[in-house]
Amino acid sequence: MNINSQILPESNHLNIWALSRLFQATTNSYKYLFFYSILDILSQRLFDNSESISFQELMIEMLANAWYPHTFFRLSFGKQDRIANKLDSLDLTVNTTVLKFNSSDKIALKEIISQNNLTAIIADFKKNVPFRLLRPFLQEKLRDFDVNYEVVKKTPEIANLYFYILKPLYRFNANTYRESDAIILHPEWVEYFKQNFIIIKGWVAWEWLQYMQKNNQNVPNLVNKLFAPEKRNSLTNQANYWKFILEKQPIKCIYSQQTLDKNSISIDHYLPWSFVAHDRLWNLIPTMNNVNSSKSNNIPSSQYLVKFIQLQHQGLTISHQYLPRKEWLKYTENYLLDLKVSHIEDLLNLELLTNIYNRQFEPLISLAKIQGFNDNWIYLTAS
Repeated sequence: MNINSQILPESNHLNIWALSRLFQATTNSYKYLFFYSILDILSQRLFDNSESISFQELMIEMLANAWYPHTFFRLSFGKQDRIANKLDSLDLTVNTTVLKFNSSDKIALKEIISQNNLTAIIADFKKNVPFRLLRPFLQEKLRDFDVNYEVVKKTPEIANLYFYILKPLYRFNANTYRESDAIILHPEWVEYFKQNFIIIKGWVAWEWLQYMQKNNQNVPNLVNKLFAPEKRNSLTNQANYWKFILEKQPIKCIYSQQTLDKNSISIDHYLPWSFVAHDRLWNLIPTMNNVNSSKSNNIPSSQYLVKFIQLQHQGLTISHQYLPRKEWLKYTENYLLDLKVSHIEDLLNLELLTNIYNRQFEPLISLAKIQGFNDNWIYLTAS
């Protein structure tokens, strides 16, 4: 038995074994995005399957789901994958600096995508993907066709003929693949997804993560870069930490050299959030709103790294001096884990801390450059 068929919820009426085989020997991301987008559309429709889902709607949903990891995080979808090229070919004017990654942002993104002519993209998509996804369910009826073209050609007819017998995920709105432009989901599968939505969506996400890890080796925090979160986490605790430091000692912005006011600081991700996808304190420093806005998703020039480390050291030593030990250890826990620090006291030694940051940041910055992030940002004061 396939291990995935043990993970997926059982059913007395549906072929769970076939469902578990959807992503076997997958060489591109189309299948994951296609099935994941079906689940998204079902959720948006409150699992009402009274209407078909057009390939146009599916493609818009797929491109919107692919936009976040490809455009914002610059992840690779694989050498054989074409979805990234399809996205790049579209005219998408999206202001990434104001996105909050919530459902309304995705709706706006889909509206922008829908304004493009997707005919060629859908035609390319139709060549294989919708038909390949049904193969495990129709395996017995399709095994007589050895050539892929013949399998694709026969799948709509067989899916329609055996829709209530073999119960594939969906059938097509026409008996030929050329005429088909929508899918009709099987009502029993819709009910199964409704009852087990979190588990099924988590399983697809896990399968896609395994695929993406093969194509993005050494990318940090990959799991948080595949799907847009509903919203960015609050930086209140991190801001409070730096406000506490500012109460004890003046701090200058490492970029503008202006003295910071604790009541108007902005928290900056030194390595962009769009690269690291987390809000760990070891990557955060206080700056001014206009500076942070100017920096956007860029990596600072290497000339700022020494000042960044010095500021981190300043924060660590002051917080160590004034905070209760237990609270200080809580703030510094991720320094130890993420930066691979051997001893907590090493954080208080500027020379050791410098070595730690250089050792960890050098490969991260190199990887960010490979992914297309600008690594030479310099703050220029307004004239």
